[in-house]
Amino acid sequence: MNNYLTETKILDYSNASIQQLIEQRQWKKLDTVARIKATYNFVRDEIKFGYNLADDIAASQVLADGYGQCNTKATLLMALLRATGVPNRIHGFTIDKALQKGAITGLWYSLSPRNILHSWVEVYVDEQWYFLEGVILDKGYLTELQKQFNDCKTTFCGYGAYTSNFDNPPIEWNLNNTFIQDKGINQDFGIFDTPDEFYAKHQQELSSIKKFIFRNIVRHKMNKNVERIRNGTDRYGVNSMALL
Repeated sequence: MNNYLTETKILDYSNASIQQLIEQRQWKKLDTVARIKATYNFVRDEIKFGYNLADDIAASQVLADGYGQCNTKATLLMALLRATGVPNRIHGFTIDKALQKGAITGLWYSLSPRNILHSWVEVYVDEQWYFLEGVILDKGYLTELQKQFNDCKTTFCGYGAYTSNFDNPPIEWNLNNTFIQDKGINQDFGIFDTPDEFYAKHQQELSSIKKFIFRNIVRHKMNKNVERIRNGTDRYGVNSMALL
């Protein structure tokens, strides 16, 4: 289990901001299940869904940004859990870019790679591993998304979600697996002890030019699109995503 508690460059849980947060929330005083649940809910809902500069930024940077996507939220969740003594690991995948349609539109969507690097956290409790992918979309964003597409109750693909139960996706954790993008998985890279190991072996396939464009232009457009949804002001219509 020591491998699943190690601090790394990416999982920098000794950082003052992370330690201060843990002390303020008093997570260490909770029993293990309550601690995981409280930490998970924090990362899911208080760290908003959004796109950071890169997948492999440190947990302290994700916390400072105040937003994240699948990979960066996974990093922060892992760091917070390890800092409070909860063993965890990362499972790497790719997902189909279709689930990002709506968050990314037009030419930028056409130019984006088909396979998007993806990951979820696996946490060890009572001799069992649980998958925590449902941490990605904050409830405020998801609720507004459900309102705007309230005619869909089953499978929904787009705007950062790909689930077979859009009306009530399994995002609440209480000794169970949670998911919100799992239906988009198209390649399994396996399990890694740390995100550092994962990103040393797998990176998003982008040319240096496309990487520059994503970091400096595209992700900001995506974050604006996501914020419009969260604020209930997006009116692109159902053709801006894929309903399956």
